[in-house]
Amino acid sequence: MQNVGRNLMESLLKFNRLYFVLAALIFAVEILIAIFAHDRFIRSYVGDVLVVILIYCTVKSFLDTPVLTTALSVLAFSFVIESLQYLNIVDRLGLQNSTIAATIIGTSFAWNDIIAYIIGIILVLFFEKIIPIRNLKVNTKIS
Repeated sequence: MQNVGRNLMESLLKFNRLYFVLAALIFAVEILIAIFAHDRFIRSYVGDVLVVILIYCTVKSFLDTPVLTTALSVLAFSFVIESLQYLNIVDRLGLQNSTIAATIIGTSFAWNDIIAYIIGIILVLFFEKIIPIRNLKVNTKIS
């Protein structure tokens, strides 16, 4: 039974350089947006579209999981985070003075964020259909 779990984990754990580079680039863009974008459109909407793409690329950097499963899981995760914002989780946990917690979790629910997350995942699925990264030879087994 241990071999089954081990084999399953070994088959899932694969480092993908391309997804990793994409995640790093998107992370850098997100930092630039946070530092330099002081408008309502780029910071709010583009940042939210990019964040789900960032999470997707990060997951796919280390896990060889199906595109649709990963994309929908990332979308569900983003919905959970947004729901926690609706519940004012940062304040309820006593983290209102934590810049890191407020930045990572967020502090205010917005339906526009949900729409931005959906758009981000649609972009992921669109680009995965056009340029299927899984067919490129960039995977390395993690041992």
